[in-house]
Amino acid sequence: MNNTDNHDARIAGMTLASVYPHYLAKVEKKGRTKEELHQVIEWLTGYDKKTLQKLMDEKVTFDRFFTQAKLNPKVNLITGVICGYRVEEIKNPLTQKVRYLDKLVDELAKGRKMEKILREG
Repeated sequence: MNNTDNHDARIAGMTLASVYPHYLAKVEKKGRTKEELHQVIEWLTGYDKKTLQKLMDEKVTFDRFFTQAKLNPKVNLITGVICGYRVEEIKNPLTQKVRYLDKLVDELAKGRKMEKILREG
């Protein structure tokens, strides 16, 4: 198992711009759209499409990306396992936020209904 401190530091230094193409490819491969991906990201972070693009152009780290985000108040409803970790049990706040995003992208790619992904129903 990875050293947790090293894992958390690595995640903090990653950029959204480096991960976003993987998110997009994952959802499009399963028949979902870029617009749906943006909807999920905006629900979680409050960033609209224009702001999201600006942050990617600036190559902001996940640390800065989530520090400036206005997390959805329903974020605590995101539960389950992603990358071998139960998201609701992750101790490092930044790593947990990144895994929330990973979990939402995974749900989108798996064909879950948007209202379920956005915790509306």
